[in-house]
Amino acid sequence: MYLRLSFMIAVLVQAVTAPANPIFNVKDFGAKGDGQHIDSPAINAAIEQAAKEGGGMVVLTEGVYPCYSVHLKSNTTLRLEKGAVLKAAPVTETEGYDEAEPNDSHYQDYGHSHWHNSLLWGENLQNVILEGEGLIDGTDVLSRWGQRDDYQGPPLANKALALRDCRHVTIRGLSFLSCGHFAMLLTGVDDLLIEHVTTDTNRDGFDIDCCERVVVRNCKVNTVNDDAIVLKCSYALGWAKPTEHVLIEDCEVSGYDVGTLLGGTRTTLTEKAPDGDGPTGRIKLGTESNGGFRHITIRRCTFTHCRGLALETVDGAEMKDIRVSDLTMTDICNSPIYIRLGNRMRAPEGFHFSTVDGVSIRNVHVTDADSRYACLIAGVEGHPVRHVSIKNLYVQFRGGLTLLDVKEQRGRNPFFIPEARQPGQAGEANYPEPSAHGIQPAWGFSISNAEDIRLKNVHLETILPDERPQFHFENTKNIRM
Repeated sequence: MYLRLSFMIAVLVQAVTAPANPIFNVKDFGAKGDGQHIDSPAINAAIEQAAKEGGGMVVLTEGVYPCYSVHLKSNTTLRLEKGAVLKAAPVTETEGYDEAEPNDSHYQDYGHSHWHNSLLWGENLQNVILEGEGLIDGTDVLSRWGQRDDYQGPPLANKALALRDCRHVTIRGLSFLSCGHFAMLLTGVDDLLIEHVTTDTNRDGFDIDCCERVVVRNCKVNTVNDDAIVLKCSYALGWAKPTEHVLIEDCEVSGYDVGTLLGGTRTTLTEKAPDGDGPTGRIKLGTESNGGFRHITIRRCTFTHCRGLALETVDGAEMKDIRVSDLTMTDICNSPIYIRLGNRMRAPEGFHFSTVDGVSIRNVHVTDADSRYACLIAGVEGHPVRHVSIKNLYVQFRGGLTLLDVKEQRGRNPFFIPEARQPGQAGEANYPEPSAHGIQPAWGFSISNAEDIRLKNVHLETILPDERPQFHFENTKNIRM
C-alpha cells in the first residue's frame, strides 16, 4: 500500500510541475486589476495566446480583477500572485457568465451536471496548473442554485472552478472564498494534485467526482453548510466511472462561520446547516455513488466543529479498500464514524446494488462528540456492510440522553432501528445522513445489517451519564470485539 501511494505521488508531481514558459502578464492584454473594469476578456486573451504558443504562464499581479467566465486551456499555468484577487463580477442587464451546457441531470443534482456556468472552467484539457498566493473570491455573486426558472437576465454562475474530462492538473497554494455550490467541481479529472489550498466557502469545498490518481494534501477546507472534502462517483459523465487511487493526507476540515477561517476569527455562530443538523465540514465519500470507490486512503487529518467521517454508497457503487488512519476530531455534531450502504439508486434501470466490502479505520481520537447517533454502521437487509475493521479508537461522547428520548422520537420499541418506512427516517432509499436514523438506542456503537465487523482496542466514554447501553446490534453476524 505504501509503495503504491509513493509511486502515485511521484508520478503526479512529475506530471503536473513541469515549467510553464513564457510568461504572459494579463495587463499586457488590457486587464486593469482596479476592481472596477471587467478583466475576463483580457485574461481569456492571455490564456488563448499562451495556448497558441504551445503553453505558458498567465500571471495576475497584485490587484482585484472582476471577471465573468474564464476559459482554461491545455498546457497553461494560471498564476495569481500575492495580493491578486480574481473576483466574480455581478451580473448586469447585458453581461453574465457562460450558459450551462446541456447534460442529463436525472441521476445527480443539477449542480453536479454542468461546468460552463462557472467563474473558471475547462473541458478536455491536459497539463493545467492553477497556483499562487492569490484569492478566488465569489462573495455575493456565486450562488447555490445557479439559473432560476423565473430568471430572465444573463446567465449566472454557481461554482468557482469546474473541470471535466481533464488530465494532469494541479491546484496549488490558492485561497477560495464564498464560492457558491462548489469551490471546485472536478469531474473525470485524472492525475490530479491539490496541495496547500485554503478554502472558506458557503457550500461544498472540493467535489472530486469520477477521478483517478488523486492526491489532496496540506489543505484547509472550511464549509459550515456542506461537505469540505468529498469524493463522488456520479453518472454525470454519462457512464459509471470510478473514483479510485485517491490519497487525502494532512488536511484540516471544519464548520466555522463562512469567511472566518480566512479572516482568522474562526467563529461558531451558525448552529445549523440547511438540512437542520449541525455544521457540516467533514470528509465524505458519497452521496452520488454510481461508478465505485476503490483504493482510497485518508490519513493524518483533523476535523473541528463539524460532522464526522462519512463513508456512503447508495446508488450502486462498490466501496472497497478504504483505508483511514490517524484522524483527530473535536466538537463533532453527529456520528464520528458513519458507514452507510443504502438503496437510493439514482442510477440507470437495472444498475447493480451498492456494496461495502473492505474498510479499515485505525488510530482515531475524538473528543466532545454528539452522542445522539453514536458511531453508525448500517447496511440494508439482504445487503450487509462487510469486512470493516476499526482499531485503536477513542471517542468521548457528550452523553446525557435517556431511553425515553429514543422512545419519544420513534413512538416504538427504543431498541428497534427503523429501516425504510417513513420519510425523514433512515429508509434505505432516503438521503444518507446520521440524523436520518434518529436518536440511537445506544450511545457508543449502533450496527445493523452488517457482517464481519471487527472492533479492537476501542475506548468509549461519556461526559455526562447516559441511560442507553454502549452498543446495539441489529441483524448482524460475526461481530468481533
